[in-house]
Amino acid sequence: MLPRLKPLPMKDRVSMIFVQYGQIDVQDGAFVVIDQTGIRMHIPVGSVACIMLEPGTRVSHAAVHLASTVGTLLVWVGESGVRLYASGQPGGARADRLLYQAKLALDDELRLSVVRKMYGMRFQEPAPARRSVEQLRGIEGARVRETYKLLAQQHGVDWRSRNYDRQQWDAADIPNRSLSAATSCLYGITEAAVLAAGYAPAVGFIHTGKPLSFVYDIADLFKFETVVPLAFRIAAKSPHNPEREVRLACRDLFRSSKLLTRIIPAIEEVLSAGGIDPPAAPPESVPPAIPNPEIIGDVGHRAQ
Repeated sequence: MLPRLKPLPMKDRVSMIFVQYGQIDVQDGAFVVIDQTGIRMHIPVGSVACIMLEPGTRVSHAAVHLASTVGTLLVWVGESGVRLYASGQPGGARADRLLYQAKLALDDELRLSVVRKMYGMRFQEPAPARRSVEQLRGIEGARVRETYKLLAQQHGVDWRSRNYDRQQWDAADIPNRSLSAATSCLYGITEAAVLAAGYAPAVGFIHTGKPLSFVYDIADLFKFETVVPLAFRIAAKSPHNPEREVRLACRDLFRSSKLLTRIIPAIEEVLSAGGIDPPAAPPESVPPAIPNPEIIGDVGHRAQ
């Protein structure tokens, strides 16, 4: 009998890998990729935050089960990782943090406090006083557009606007393609961290109505210090395959900046701005008949 799996904390993992044109399966207890020539490649799934599955990839039931057990997020993406089709849910081991997040999002005053904290962390200055969430969102949008223009000028990139047709991806200009590839990488590891910490990706504060609203909120805290300057730097070279160049550069940047060690603490700092504690279980609730075992992973990991 194999020993019980012990998930690694998110902060100790490699950020992401991309897989294309291969069958992902579990053989002899190992997570492997078998390509069209039959060559097997081992992936240390338990030490990866998320695995991006591009077109031409098939995944067995055993592989999905192993990934969920060790807390590795599987994300089904389009070619070059610029479209998101679906993702797994390796977190969800507890509800207290999800209820805490929902309580903050549903109360207008608490939500505004969280949004103001996000604004301050993102722009390194206090949010303007007496502004609603909608007003802060408008101020933020204007500053983001100006930041895009400034970075384009710094790197000598011909920048028009953040706009492209998802149905005609190849017709988009190189700066937009580079930015989309870079942000998709950031969203992938951010979603993995959100799930590992026990929160819901869909319950956002600035962004709402999307499956990854909270992921966008948290990723925005790091976007302009990490992937956006990188995307413009690569776009300035006019590479033949900007998406691949960006993905490789993001992987190296996430490792060198130790980004995975910062995301979960940032989530906790943002939510603490609401000034409330996570709700306690009601007294009439029924505790687990069989206590959960201790694990060394993050609180959102499902123990065996």
